[in-house]
Amino acid sequence: MTPKYTDPRAPRGAGHILVVDDHRPARESMADVLRQAGHRVACCSSGAEALRLIGDEAFDCIVTDLQMPGMNGVELMLHLERRRYGASVVMVTAHASVPTAVEAMRHGAYDYIEKPFDVDRLEQLVDEAIRQKKSLRPERAPDGSLHPDGQPQMVGNSPPMRALREKITQIAPTPETVLIHGETGTGKELVARAVHAASDRRDGPLVSLNCPVLSAQLMESELFGHERGAFTGADAPRTGRFESAHGGSILLDEVTEIDLALQAKLLRVLQERAFERVGSSQTIAVDVRVLATTNRDLAQEVAEGRFRQDLYYRLAVVPLHVPPLRERRDDVPALIDYFLDRCAKRLGREPTVLDEGARDLLVHHDWPGNVRELENIVTRACVLDGGSPIGADPLKRWLLTGPAGRADRRAAGIEVGLSLEEMERKLIEATLEHYGGHRAKTAEALGIGVRTLTGKLRQYGYAPREKSFAKTGDAAP
Repeated sequence: MTPKYTDPRAPRGAGHILVVDDHRPARESMADVLRQAGHRVACCSSGAEALRLIGDEAFDCIVTDLQMPGMNGVELMLHLERRRYGASVVMVTAHASVPTAVEAMRHGAYDYIEKPFDVDRLEQLVDEAIRQKKSLRPERAPDGSLHPDGQPQMVGNSPPMRALREKITQIAPTPETVLIHGETGTGKELVARAVHAASDRRDGPLVSLNCPVLSAQLMESELFGHERGAFTGADAPRTGRFESAHGGSILLDEVTEIDLALQAKLLRVLQERAFERVGSSQTIAVDVRVLATTNRDLAQEVAEGRFRQDLYYRLAVVPLHVPPLRERRDDVPALIDYFLDRCAKRLGREPTVLDEGARDLLVHHDWPGNVRELENIVTRACVLDGGSPIGADPLKRWLLTGPAGRADRRAAGIEVGLSLEEMERKLIEATLEHYGGHRAKTAEALGIGVRTLTGKLRQYGYAPREKSFAKTGDAAP
């Protein structure tokens, strides 16, 4: 079968992605998602075709299915290892389990994602994999903020943003651990990258770990690595994220999701900058600066027994608060223009125009989803641009209801006589539906972790990571 080569209309600064999957609908679906995100994408249906393609083209990231006839995803990775091919790899599997995930990652996969895949998660993983691969040097944005080349900027010049930049300038040159806290969607990871970019470690790696997406079993291996034979499926040694971050920084994204038992081992690394791989007694010393983010009140997590107090004090040496968008409304117009411009470049078209009513609506919205919600709204407007200026009416239907509008939310159908378990399920399902299947926002609204939410949805029979509400065994839309 002739491979489908890259889209020449894709912006030149985007990543170059190869999607490998023998199932055509899945292959084309992933390719469409990644093209919409601004990447150049090539597709092929087998590992053998992929090996022919990589001989002719340089890819930043390879997204490959695990189960394929002829040559499966792990076998493809073995060929990449032998060739010392430098692309990051994201593994896609419909048979997700600890052994298969470990096997894929020990052969060099950046991470894995389950089918049916979550659109946002696929975009995030590919972006992170490309950033890790390119390890670009930081440069100054037009507004003076620090950001890696081609990556999102810290946009805005409101008093809260000026204060945040000033604190970053003060904090960055120090070796201290930084705890970045703020609501979901405020840009905590972007702030962490700005701290690293302005630090003396800017030439070293910035290695990130998205804590909510890993099981407790995988988390320890991801953080510290493992030796051959440490557990079932560990057929070769693996380097952990702390070891990979030597000489640079490690970002623990949403650190509150780390299991309590593992928090004690993380505490030791913060105290001694030393650890052992899983299955080893040899101590490894590392020179790493730790950056951590959280959308929770850590003091409350400590009081309720979900987070170790001693680890809290170690992490919160230098706290850094990222303000919600509703506290810096003056930045909304600049953010709108920034996202309109970025989206236009990704789509290869002229920027979409929002009329005055639409802009006024966005400036005065409460933004419970913060900057991420604003970006989603602007992106949707760009994609659905019909050539005329977009007014306020279509935007109103897309906006999330904030704290001030919670009384307008529909009841979850709870009635007298329901058990607590049934009430909990109805509340979770209603909240998930309200947020359009977005699990991070659902978890935040319910006051639980993403991992806890995912576990409950699995108990209810929902497919892993699926954005729709189809149950396991139902046909996905």
